[in-house]
Amino acid sequence: MGDPERHETEALPQREPHSPRQAERLRRLEADLRVRPQTSRELAALYGVPLRTVQRDLQTLRKLGRGVETHAGRSFIPDPRPALGAVEVLTAHAALRLLYHLAPAHHPHAVAILHKLAGQLPEANRHLLDASVSAAPEPRGDDRTLETVAQAWNERRVLRFDYRQPGGEVERGNELCVYLLDIHRSTLALSVTGLERRHDHALRTFRLNRMESAALLPDRYDIPETFNPREHLTDAWGMAGATPPVTVRLRFTPDAAYAVLEGGYPQASEPLIYPDGSVELDLQAGADAGGVPHELLPWLLSWGARVEVLEPEPLRRHWLNELRLAVLRYDPEASRRGTDKPEQGSHAEKLLSLRQAT
Repeated sequence: MGDPERHETEALPQREPHSPRQAERLRRLEADLRVRPQTSRELAALYGVPLRTVQRDLQTLRKLGRGVETHAGRSFIPDPRPALGAVEVLTAHAALRLLYHLAPAHHPHAVAILHKLAGQLPEANRHLLDASVSAAPEPRGDDRTLETVAQAWNERRVLRFDYRQPGGEVERGNELCVYLLDIHRSTLALSVTGLERRHDHALRTFRLNRMESAALLPDRYDIPETFNPREHLTDAWGMAGATPPVTVRLRFTPDAAYAVLEGGYPQASEPLIYPDGSVELDLQAGADAGGVPHELLPWLLSWGARVEVLEPEPLRRHWLNELRLAVLRYDPEASRRGTDKPEQGSHAEKLLSLRQAT
């Protein structure tokens, strides 16, 4: 009897790759067939092409000697490469799945890697891991910027793009020699660091989801041997870069101390525990030119009245102003009572009492 899908494929006229788009699809098809068996219909849906196009591509790969096999209606390529261990697969899959679920843009490349990792486990476990990805929202990201950045880095070609600042204004015509790609720890946004040669002539970090009209220039560059990636990786609370990080000194109330003492905060000092149970802690955070680590602020505000910013003074002023604005916005009567006077018995009053006592 044989396999009907394979017979149907072999009956089609053979074509040689003749366009960059088809060549790229063949490359993806070969890689995907090494991950797991798939039907022609599944592959056609994955690539957004007609069924006959996929069948011709399968025939082309067979003609090129890529080792395509078909069983029970599913095509695959046996992959002789050594597999990762089960613990390695689960660890890598969990880390990448976190990025896929929580990042502001879900990229098809992440999905492809997740399936590759799952493909190294037994069928039952592979099915569970694949289901954990397919249950996520449909990809919302545009991978063209990521692909352009990756090509710029691989080929050492200058990247040109416009950049949308947080306030909405657009910085036109940046030209970047890409040195490093990183993921921001708190926002999970992809970021790239390199030498911006047109406006600043300095090392800068840009978020990919704020880039617009990314394109490659013919100009080539070399990454200096003096470039140290560790000095420019995203730190725990913001972007590392030309501006030195600042030391942020915090004091937590006793009812929040347990979370601080559990640890897990990078660039943090050893906690200082006071007799009343409050805890003092220093953090290193990337800051802007004014010395304010803006990307740390949402985390600080999430503690409410259970934390006090002691240093640096610019951050303390900014933090207090945010708290006062929140009170005035949602409790207009607070201005009559006095915004600097916490209500009796509140966490803010306890925090104030602790500070006055020391």
